[in-house]
Amino acid sequence: MTGNDIDRPRLHIRPASGWLNDPNGLGVVDGVHHVFFQYNPNAPVHGDVHWGHVTSRDLLHWEEQPIALAPRPGGVDAVGCWSGSMLFDEGVPTLLYTAVADTPHTAGVVRATPADPKLRTWIADDHLLAGSAEPAELEVRDPVVFAFGGHRYAAQGAGRHGGSGRIEIYLCDDLERWESRGVLLDGTDAVAATLGASNIWECPNLFELDGRWVLLYSVWRDATGPVREDAVAWLVGDLEDTPDGPRFRPERAGFLDGGTSFYAPQVLLDGSRRLMWAWLREPDGDTHAEEAGWSGSLSFPQDLSLDAEGALRARPATELKGLRRAPAPVASDGEIAVSAFEIAGTTAALELWLGEQQVYAHRGDPAAIRLFVDGSVVEVFTEGRPTFSARAYPSTGGIWRLIGGEGTAVWELGVD
Repeated sequence: MTGNDIDRPRLHIRPASGWLNDPNGLGVVDGVHHVFFQYNPNAPVHGDVHWGHVTSRDLLHWEEQPIALAPRPGGVDAVGCWSGSMLFDEGVPTLLYTAVADTPHTAGVVRATPADPKLRTWIADDHLLAGSAEPAELEVRDPVVFAFGGHRYAAQGAGRHGGSGRIEIYLCDDLERWESRGVLLDGTDAVAATLGASNIWECPNLFELDGRWVLLYSVWRDATGPVREDAVAWLVGDLEDTPDGPRFRPERAGFLDGGTSFYAPQVLLDGSRRLMWAWLREPDGDTHAEEAGWSGSLSFPQDLSLDAEGALRARPATELKGLRRAPAPVASDGEIAVSAFEIAGTTAALELWLGEQQVYAHRGDPAAIRLFVDGSVVEVFTEGRPTFSARAYPSTGGIWRLIGGEGTAVWELGVD
C-alpha cells in the first residue's frame, strides 16, 4: 500500500485506477441499480473518455462491470464518449451519449443498446442522432430525456466560450428524428440571472419533484488558463407547453452544494424518490493523482426533496445507514483513527480537522448533521442548508479530529 492508497475512497464508486468524472446513464433494471461514469482507464487525467459501469442491489455493495462504451478510431466518437443518460425506448434500456469525433464544437448524440440482458455489453450506432446547428461556435452536449405533454423530449446543455449558457430542447418521440424546439431556458431569464453569468450550462437534469419541475445544470465559466468548473445550479418552477415547445418558468433558484468538489450530478427516478449522484473532483492544482494513479470519485447517493420554502435540498439515501458497523473510538483530543466514518446528530458547534486543515465547521443554531468521511472524500448534509462536499488527503500526514459535536455520535463505516 502506497501513501496515497489511504486517500482512495473505499465505499464510494470509483475504479481502482484511472480518471473518473461525470456520473452517466443512471437506471434501475430488474431491481439492479446501474451507474455509468466518465472513465479513462489508462491514466488519471481527462482524455480517452470511456464509460465505466457498476451495479448494485442495495446501494452499498457495488460490482464493477465491463467497460460499456469506448472511443472508436475513425468513428463518430473517436475522441471520446462523453456524458449522457439512460432512457427506456419501447421498454429497452438505451444509452444516449455525447460523441466527439474531433472537437467539442462538432459533437453529437449517439445511441447504444444492450447486447446482453444483464447490460454488461453495449452496441453503439455509427451515426449521430443529433448534432450542433452551429458547429463553428456552439458547444452542445449531455443529452437527458423527459416526458411532457404526451411527447418525449431531450434537453442538452449548450453555450459558447466568451458567450452565455443555455438549455436546448428537442422533440424526439422517434429517436432517429430529433427536431429542435429552441431554448428551454437561458441566462436572460430574471430568476436564472440571479445565479450569475456562465458561458456553458452543462449536464442538465429536468424532472418533476413534489408537484413542481426542477432544472439542474452545472456552471462552466471561462477563466484565464484552464476552464474552471464552479457550481451546480438548481431552479424550481413550472414547465409550460407553448406552440414552440416546452419552456421552463423558474420561480426560485440557488446552488446545490457549498463546497469546492461537487459537479455534474445526474438524477434517477427510483420508485417514488429522486436519487442523485455527482462527480467529486480533486482540487484545482492537485498533484496527488499522478503518483496515486487515480483521480475523482462519485458521491454517495442523495435523496432530493423540496423544503417548506420550496428550495431544493438533498439528504443521504436511506440505505447509507447500512454502512454503520460500530461506534468509532474518539480520543480525548477528538482524534478519530479510522479511515471511513460518519458523524450524525444534532449540534450547534462542530469542526472537522485533518491535521492543521479545517475541513468543515458548523456554528449557530442546533441543526441535524450527517458528515461522512471516506478516504479523502468528505460529504456533509446539514438540515436546511446546501450540501458541502470537499476533498482532504490523509496521506499528507494529518489525523482526523473532531472538535465540539456535542449531541452527535461517531460511527465507523464499512461493508461486509
